[in-house]
Order: sequence, then structure tokens, then C-alpha cells
Amino acid sequence: MSKLPAATVRDAVEEILAEATEKKRNFQETIELQIGLKNYDTKKDKRFAGSIKLPNVPRPNMKVAILGNAVHVSEAEKIGIPAYSTDDLKKFNKQKKPIKKFAKKYDAFLASDSIIKTIPRILGPGLNKAGKFPSLLTQSDSMEDKVSEIQSTIKFQLKKVLCMAAAVGHVNMPEEQVTANIILAVNFLVSLLKKNWQNVKSLHVKSTMGKPKRIF
Repeated sequence: MSKLPAATVRDAVEEILAEATEKKRNFQETIELQIGLKNYDTKKDKRFAGSIKLPNVPRPNMKVAILGNAVHVSEAEKIGIPAYSTDDLKKFNKQKKPIKKFAKKYDAFLASDSIIKTIPRILGPGLNKAGKFPSLLTQSDSMEDKVSEIQSTIKFQLKKVLCMAAAVGHVNMPEEQVTANIILAVNFLVSLLKKNWQNVKSLHVKSTMGKPKRIF
């Protein structure tokens, strides 16, 4: 049972969008869901992690690169997605600094099923350390759909602190799309918690440059 009234979320989103329209920035502001938890002992309690694909793409500007076989590299170039072949990756020569820089340049990676297992051998542990080990791209997948899926997927993971955040939209999205994303994201997060809503201390939404709005 959701304790989050849709009207409360809608009002907060409308305020955020109105403020963003008033003060236009030179970049597209992201709308973030900020969560505060309670009654959790990060040392003793089991740490949770879960990912969910939101119905509306919250991060269209997220940079995704393809590490591909010849077919995927050629397809990526046709649709304007950055792509690297195994020969390109071998040029890094396992040097840590250039690989770290490469991992930083993109938000996520997709790799062809035929080469994904060779990536640790070619690049070493660099992408894994950056938390950006590639997702799988098979021959039957639509590349554009896979990129869109990555841009739509958010992850909740309990680490050492009781607060977390996730991108749930941007200020150029219609209000109902942002609201739908927030409600789905919150209900999914609550389902991961050991005592569900009893573990939620606070929920805020805010745009990159805006003030936080409390919704719970």
C-alpha cells in the first residue's frame, strides 16, 4: 500500500517545473528523488540493491558508448552512438590512467555478447572499478532500445549512509511523466526495505539548481 499521495507529488513537480521555467538555465536540469531512511543499521542489516526501469526516460543526456564487434560498431556509427572495437580498446595497452579517463567520459557502456568476456582481459579491471562494467548487447537487441533502457533505469543501493538519491526526470518533461516516474521509483524502493514505509524517514524531490520539496 503506497503512503504517497499522488496529489502531493504532482504539486511538488508543478512547483519545480514552474521555478525552472522562471529561471531558465543553460543546461537541462535533472529532477532528483532524495531519500532519507531510518531504523536501519548499515553494519548489521542486510544491504539491499535493486534496479527498476522507469516508464519515461529521466536522463536522455546520459552518455552511453558501445564496445562492439564489427556489426555493432557499424550500426552505432550509423545512428550516432560512440563505439569502440576491440582493436580500439587494445590501444589503451592496459594503462590505468587512460582507461580511468575513458570510463569517466561515459555514464555507461554496452558490449557485444561476442566480446564482453574479453573486456577484462583487454582493459583490466578499470571499468569494473568505476562501477561501469558493460551491459550485454546481443545480435537480436535493438541498440536504440538498449540505450534508452539504460537511460531509463535507476538503481537503489544501501551503502554506509542512510541517504540516497536517484534521477527521476528532467525539467523539460511533462508533469505527469515526472510524477509517474517518482511514484513508481518510491514504491519500488519501499518494496526493497525490510519494514517498507516504516523505514522511510523523508522523501524530497528537487531540480539540479532548485530547492528541495518534501513529499513525505
